[in-house]
Amino acid sequence: MSQGVVMILVDGMRPDALSGCGSDYTAGLLAGSACALTARTVFPSVTLPCHMSLFHSVDPDRHGVVTNTYVPQVRPIEGLVERLDRAGKKCAFFYTWEELRDLTRPDHLACAVMLNQHRAKGTDQAVATAAIDYIRRESPDFLFLYLGETDEVGGHDRGWMSETYMGCVKNALDCVRRVRESVSADYDIVLLADHGGHDRSHGSDMPEDMTIPVIFNGPSFAPGRTLENVTIKDVAPTVAEMLGATPAREWEGRSLLSEAAR
Repeated sequence: MSQGVVMILVDGMRPDALSGCGSDYTAGLLAGSACALTARTVFPSVTLPCHMSLFHSVDPDRHGVVTNTYVPQVRPIEGLVERLDRAGKKCAFFYTWEELRDLTRPDHLACAVMLNQHRAKGTDQAVATAAIDYIRRESPDFLFLYLGETDEVGGHDRGWMSETYMGCVKNALDCVRRVRESVSADYDIVLLADHGGHDRSHGSDMPEDMTIPVIFNGPSFAPGRTLENVTIKDVAPTVAEMLGATPAREWEGRSLLSEAAR
C-alpha cells in the first residue's frame, strides 16, 4: 500500500509534447516510471467532462457532465475522493480553475486551495509551491494538483504544439520535478493529462485530442514498464487500490496496479 499519492494533471498536455518541449527532465522521468503514452481520454474531450470521468471512472453519458458547466448527477456516483475519505484518508485539492470545485462533494476534503489565475503565466509554479508546502506540513494521503497554463496560455492562446505551448509543457514538467524532489520518496506520483488538443482547440474525437499520457512514478511502480490499453477511467481504481480504498461498484475502469507494480 502506498504511503501517499500526489496526482498531477497538466491540462491539455499531449504525449508527443513530453519529448518535444526540450525539458531535460523528460527522459529520466519516463525511464523511471511505468508509462502509458497512448492512453485515451473520454469523449467529448473537454476539460470538465474529462475530469469528472477521471474522478468517477465512468463516461460522460453516465455522469452527465458534457460541457464545462457542471450539472448534478441524476444517478449519483461516489468519486475517488469520497471513497478515499470513507477509508479514513486525508485528501487535498490545489487547483487554478474554479469549475473543478465540483469534482468532489462537500466535507470530504481536508484542504482545498484555489488560485483563480489560470490564464496568467506563473500560476502553475505558484500552485505547485503551495501544494509542496502543504505536503511537507500535513503529509496528506492524497493530493490533487492541477496545472492549467498548458491549456489556456499555451494551447488556446497560441496553439497546440506552438513554441508558447511547448514552453508551458516544459514549465509544467519543472513543477513535476519540484514536487518529486521536494516530497518524501515514499510518495507515489501519478502524472497525466485530461485531453490533448489541435490548432487552438480540443473536444473532438481526433487522436490529437483523445490521446493522453498516464505516468506512474514512485516506489510502487516498475521503472520502464509500458502499459497498454489504458484509459482515463482506470486512474481512480488504481489510486483507490494504492491507498487501500474500495472502488465504487459503478466504476467502469480497472486498476492498473498489478500491471504497473514492481
